[in-house]
Amino acid sequence: MDAPAVAEPSAQSQQNPAPTTTTAPAAATSTTTKPVHSLVIDANVIIKNDPSVSTLIAQAEELYTIPSVVSEIRDEATRLRFQTTLMPFLKFRTPRPESIKFVTDFARRTGDLMVLSKPDIHLIALTYDLECERNGGDWRLRKEPGQKSVNGAPPAKEGEEKEATTEEKNDAAPVTEEKTEEVKQVEEQLEKLDIGSQEQETTPAPEEEEEEEEENDGEASDDDGEWITPTNIKKVQARESAHVAPEPLQKTLQAALITSDMAMRNVSLRINLNLLDSAFARITVLKTWVLRCHGCWKVCKDTTKQFCPSCGQPTLTRVSCTTDAAGNFTLHLKKNFQFNNRGNVYSIPKPTHGTASGKNQNVKGGGKGGWGKELILAEDQKEYIRRTEEEKRTRYRDLMDDDYLPGILTGQRQGGTGNNRIKVGAGRNVNAKKRR
Repeated sequence: MDAPAVAEPSAQSQQNPAPTTTTAPAAATSTTTKPVHSLVIDANVIIKNDPSVSTLIAQAEELYTIPSVVSEIRDEATRLRFQTTLMPFLKFRTPRPESIKFVTDFARRTGDLMVLSKPDIHLIALTYDLECERNGGDWRLRKEPGQKSVNGAPPAKEGEEKEATTEEKNDAAPVTEEKTEEVKQVEEQLEKLDIGSQEQETTPAPEEEEEEEEENDGEASDDDGEWITPTNIKKVQARESAHVAPEPLQKTLQAALITSDMAMRNVSLRINLNLLDSAFARITVLKTWVLRCHGCWKVCKDTTKQFCPSCGQPTLTRVSCTTDAAGNFTLHLKKNFQFNNRGNVYSIPKPTHGTASGKNQNVKGGGKGGWGKELILAEDQKEYIRRTEEEKRTRYRDLMDDDYLPGILTGQRQGGTGNNRIKVGAGRNVNAKKRR
């Protein structure tokens, strides 16, 4: 017997195969075995080379940055190392304008906008874009700095959505039939009942009414939540902690940002973006220092300020603060903190004026030792503006200058928090407490 003939596919079907319909998933599925899929790199990581290029490639599937980061690398050796080792593995991308506006508004509410540069905002916005793309939206992020919970629940998969819709359609018909039958039965029972006898049977006694009112009052007081007793304190604590509980850590981070800038870390952590340090450990609690005005109680994130940006007074004190994974910003104040009252015993002496002829050259003025001369009391004072301009001119020193000597030889102490700052107020003057 001859073998049955097998129909061969025609040439037209081979050239034009049947089109297949594909739908985009709600969230990108990661098949990588690395801890991070999309990693955004800041300029300080590239300049310090910490972590190394091999560590970045081994820990992350894709490396991202913005084009303006390259302009921040000014050292020739660092630029050459970056172009030969890391640049072939980097993907340059610009964030969307909507994300830049969101990060700018968020940083303005947290008070970090004054210390964030334009590349810093763009890096956070790029991380925000990648987070929304990889996770199918901003459901695990926050829109406001004081928001206790995230924006929403994770999106359901396509298979689960189809199963849910089919189950609802199948259950809709029997449910409606059961409801119509119940309505008919209730109507028949109401027609048979006698309304007069029903009222006599259902009227409660006066004692029963009083008991029901007391029970209702007790339930209303419990629902208000105003009173906390030893019996319900655990329930109240569990209810409050449920609102601020941080999200469980992901096994594979879809998008993350690695930086050493404290302001960038603070804004990213309050948005709930994934943060990494140089050891690729996830940052969940951030401790830093801010300035707090004890005159108007405002917080200033710029630690170089000597005057409060809100009230203009030299009343800024250095305070430690923390930001946790739930986005809570906490100031840690001292219990027995005492303000510095120096300079409040005697009034400031009157200033002395000079003359064109120079007759009053021997008149020093300004109190004992001249402590009241050229006092700096405000930020817009001409003495303060002149001192800041002088410091800007002397800050840059040419190391190749023949007349330049290091500070260890000249005795001039450079750096430090209080040595090179402009003296504001009287300081240690005649009002200070004398030693006996």
